[in-house]
Amino acid sequence: MTIEEKLQELKRRNAEAEQGGGATRIEKQHESGKLTARERIDVLLDEGSFQEIDKFVVHRCTNFGLEKQQILGDGVVTGYGAIDGRLVYVFAQDFTVFGGSLSKAYAEKICKIMDMALKMGAPVIGLNDSGGARIQDGVQSLAGYADIFLRNVMASGVVPQISAIMGPCAGGAVYSPAITDFIFMVRETSYMFITGPEVIKTVSGEEITKDELGGAMTHNETSGVAHWAAGDDEECLLLIRELFSFLPLNNQEDPPIRTCTDDPNRCDSSLKTLVPDKPNVPYDMKELIQAVVDDNYFLEVHEHYARNILVGFARLNGRSVGLVANQPSFLAGALDVDSSLKGARFVRFCDAFNIPLIVFEDVPGFMPGVQQELTGIIKHGAKLLYAMAEATVPKITVITRKAYGGAYCVMNSKHIRSDYNLAFPTAEIAVMGPEGAVNIIHRSEMAEAENPEETRRKLVEDYRRKFANPYDAAQLGYIDEVIDPVETRPKLIRALEMTRNKRDSNPPKKHGNIPL
Repeated sequence: MTIEEKLQELKRRNAEAEQGGGATRIEKQHESGKLTARERIDVLLDEGSFQEIDKFVVHRCTNFGLEKQQILGDGVVTGYGAIDGRLVYVFAQDFTVFGGSLSKAYAEKICKIMDMALKMGAPVIGLNDSGGARIQDGVQSLAGYADIFLRNVMASGVVPQISAIMGPCAGGAVYSPAITDFIFMVRETSYMFITGPEVIKTVSGEEITKDELGGAMTHNETSGVAHWAAGDDEECLLLIRELFSFLPLNNQEDPPIRTCTDDPNRCDSSLKTLVPDKPNVPYDMKELIQAVVDDNYFLEVHEHYARNILVGFARLNGRSVGLVANQPSFLAGALDVDSSLKGARFVRFCDAFNIPLIVFEDVPGFMPGVQQELTGIIKHGAKLLYAMAEATVPKITVITRKAYGGAYCVMNSKHIRSDYNLAFPTAEIAVMGPEGAVNIIHRSEMAEAENPEETRRKLVEDYRRKFANPYDAAQLGYIDEVIDPVETRPKLIRALEMTRNKRDSNPPKKHGNIPL
């Protein structure tokens, strides 16, 4: 065979591999509103940067006549490329080949690029569109999943891992994404569940639709499994590119710095009146965040879940920062089970990848209630405390209004190694709110008063004047600076610059025992 003939054979095999399950199945994929695996990679990565690996791998199953159905690539496209010129590894499951089901050979392809990602120190992005384990492969397919799970765990905290759910993913297909750092879903076309509606109906008699059980908004709003819900495949992939711009390639690097055209000394007069005069009137903490960050841009994470706390990424003078903020406009910003979990997970990610933390605090305490206690607010609230205390990245807090009780301690107080603590003049730092404190401290006095309501009002005013302010804490050194709210942006940028070379560490140990 001549070199020209060999090159023609290579060209033929490449074309065959790129057809996946064939034109009919590709057309069906498009009709269901989904891109193919290769089309998704083209949208995700910089143009022309993708280098495919293991293009000609086929399965090795000889059961049930499957040996007669060997498709080049075996249902997953793997390789590496670039996003904004930065290295990234990617695998894209191909639903047109055996419904994207996983065989041992398919798993080995994914494991290979995960091993390469760890060795080279670059993120892994998985585009998931799979029906789960390939039944014909038997226990080998289960072994393949477990091989992937192990690598997910080994890579955790070493390189960022991002999952996009872009089709129906069930059984083992959802455990790997669950271990990764961020999960994207697509409305109406993506689903995640351990067991589908049919199995649930058979076992328990419960009837539920696929969307109600495992759709994008179910996992974004109710379960908290997913972090973003996109309208279609393209939006999902562009969102991943946006998230990637805030992240370092690995745990040994700092996040990328962008040229900042937003004046670092910019003051925003709207912040002077953002916090209402009355302590029980809500306001939107997002307005404060957007007013102080570069170009007013805040990439919110977990937007629809546990809305009493905000988490996400922004930049200050070009530096990537992770933001954690109480949201007074939802449940008064009180911490509950879900918000504690949401905050703790995000804080630990930022700490693992050298992303400084900025905390905006307005918290009346932990959410009271029988249901909260019975669902473990003690244990789950302790997760946020643990994460904040454990974090060694630069940590800066701004108290805008309420900072009461144990929640004051948890939200990055000086006592758990915060580096710089700022407070607005409107800040109220105390064991509890004035009304509750007066009810306890002056119970006897009010019971004996001729006019209990008038006496109570005066006592509340007196308590608020003496304790519901930032100055008592500032006198003790727990607040480093009380600031004019309009100066929040320049103050934060200077504090970030001051902590740029921070060095802190935890005692040597295998790992801590976070209260799971």
